[in-house]
Amino acid sequence: MEKEFLDKVEDNAALFYHNYGDLLYLLDVKVDKHLFRALAQYRNPSYGYFTFGKVDLVPTIKE
Repeated sequence: MEKEFLDKVEDNAALFYHNYGDLLYLLDVKVDKHLFRALAQYRNPSYGYFTFGKVDLVPTIKE
């Protein structure tokens, strides 16, 4: 009976990782609350960048 349970857990875990990848690892990430609040406050959702006064920080993707 224990083996059947473990087989089901392994099957479900494999299915989860197949669908969502390494999403569970995000639960282990330590978040700086103050930094997160500051970024949320200065984020411009309509343009997708951060504005600090007259300075715009635009995320870029390096190839």
